[in-house]
Amino acid sequence: MTKSAQPWHVPVRLEDIPETGLHLDLVADAQVRAGLAALAGVRNLPRLEAAIDLARHRNGLRATGRMVATVGQTCVVTLEPLENQVDEPIEVIFAPAPADDAADDNAAFDTDEPPEALEDGRADLGAILTEFLLLGLDPYPRKPGVEFTPPDEAGTGGGPFAVLAKLKDGGN
Repeated sequence: MTKSAQPWHVPVRLEDIPETGLHLDLVADAQVRAGLAALAGVRNLPRLEAAIDLARHRNGLRATGRMVATVGQTCVVTLEPLENQVDEPIEVIFAPAPADDAADDNAAFDTDEPPEALEDGRADLGAILTEFLLLGLDPYPRKPGVEFTPPDEAGTGGGPFAVLAKLKDGGN
């Protein structure tokens, strides 16, 4: 994701995190939510909040917490508007970018995921929360209780090529 396409930036400098850690309660403003709704392709985003605890972790940072959002989507069956809740746990490690000749060693970070890069000693929590929001969205939202039932093939007159078959047979 390019920085220009990313509407939410919350930079946190590694040097600003005390040894005892830091707690942040983040609330996206209306402009950020509108930009994220456009980025995500949803109708609207009336609420986006996160509670993040930051702690020094080796030569980087560990961010843990929770991101919650209310997302305005459209039911894929009825095409009616609906609101869904996104509630995602957050656990991310930020580390300085490795030198070009350094080996990629994720084992040192106690995780299957490689660490996010600290850029100029900063972690962009807004960019990470945006990723968690996008991954937490329901790609096929449905209103509660709505089920898709495919049309009855027998009632369609023989399928999509029935008209062509009639033309081939002389229109009978």
